[in-house]
Amino acid sequence: MSPYDFHCHSTVSDGMLSPTAVVERAAARGVRVLALTDHDELGGLAEAATAARQCDIHLVNGVEISVNWGKHTLHIVGLGIDPEHVVLRDGLQRIRSGRTERAQLMAAGLAKVGIEGAFEGAMRFADNPDMIGRAHFARFLVEQGRARNLQAVFKKYLTPGKPGYVPHQWATLPEAIEWLHAAGGLAILAHPGRYDMGKKTMNELVEIFTRFGGDGIEVGTANHTPDLVARFARLAESFDLWASVGSDFHGQGHYGDLGQFPPLPDYCKPVWQALGVTLPAEVPATLP
Repeated sequence: MSPYDFHCHSTVSDGMLSPTAVVERAAARGVRVLALTDHDELGGLAEAATAARQCDIHLVNGVEISVNWGKHTLHIVGLGIDPEHVVLRDGLQRIRSGRTERAQLMAAGLAKVGIEGAFEGAMRFADNPDMIGRAHFARFLVEQGRARNLQAVFKKYLTPGKPGYVPHQWATLPEAIEWLHAAGGLAILAHPGRYDMGKKTMNELVEIFTRFGGDGIEVGTANHTPDLVARFARLAESFDLWASVGSDFHGQGHYGDLGQFPPLPDYCKPVWQALGVTLPAEVPATLP
């Protein structure tokens, strides 16, 4: 367990708990510093801040921006942002537009393989209809018994080449970094071990990300094995990047729980130092 968690989601994007409930769960699990990083959306931060004050948690304003890079869709986590900054707000509004149309196309693709009512079914799981996305379809498909869990349903129906996958024009990599820096934040390459690319392409990505001004890599995250943690810790060290940690919590049964992920190697530069966040001396960096 870690007292830091710089990556989680609420019902404002595709999480299963409200911003208040996310903060309360984090506090109950021993997290002391939390970033709420909803996908392309800032609407939960004010509520989370109120809950954080009540729970004695230090809240870091965050967001997770969806990015097109070649044939890949990447996620860039922003930490320490000003959620009122016009450049960031306008950029996120641009990439949120078109989600409903995309969802209708996803439902049409699923209908072709005999899965009817997917749009309406996915909408039942979307507390914020403007943020309808693949995770909501995944929950509907699991409910329908199409796969045993969310990870399996993504692979079967919602990734490139599968019937429910529809591409979307997200931000470019330099745009995402520019928006985050304009808002005073750090740009962190999220869960790099989850991208379907070889080591050569990953090294190229990190080199380009650094050249554009990227600040860090998510080294400790729920689906990183010890080998992946070591690999991305070395990449962060090689490119002099901050090392971040985060559960990517969406709800129970989807990636990790709050504060639960492998620890950073000792030689990493932890991102909480870049954010100027310090814990009381009696709180260790890793909890039992």
